[in-house]
Amino acid sequence: QVQLVESGGRLVEAGGSLRLSCTASGRTFSNYAVTWFRQAPGKVRDFVAAISSSGGNTKYADSVKGRFTFSRDNAKNAVYLQMNSLKPEDTAVYYCAARWVGLELPVVFTTPTAFGSWGQGTQVTVSS
Repeated sequence: QVQLVESGGRLVEAGGSLRLSCTASGRTFSNYAVTWFRQAPGKVRDFVAAISSSGGNTKYADSVKGRFTFSRDNAKNAVYLQMNSLKPEDTAVYYCAARWVGLELPVVFTTPTAFGSWGQGTQVTVSS
């Protein structure tokens, strides 16, 4: 399994921006599809954004479409979630998750049960 570490979460005012990073070690990251989830207190873990192993295919939750951008740099074993126009309802712990799929496959995954590798999470708090 690949090991994942998220970073970049912090307190930000509504309307602000953050960039979350998720770095991987242990395996060839370019063989993994990656997805961001988030979990607010007392709520289930929700899909946020997904990216294919090559980066050529992305998918977003309706709640973040047009505000968040998911990208990856396989040479750096990293993925990035650029979050703009943040809202208080974006407050949550953000987790990245990875699933081995092989090279150049455009598949993405949006359910937590599809993943065996998870990071520890990074807290994003958006104040109103």
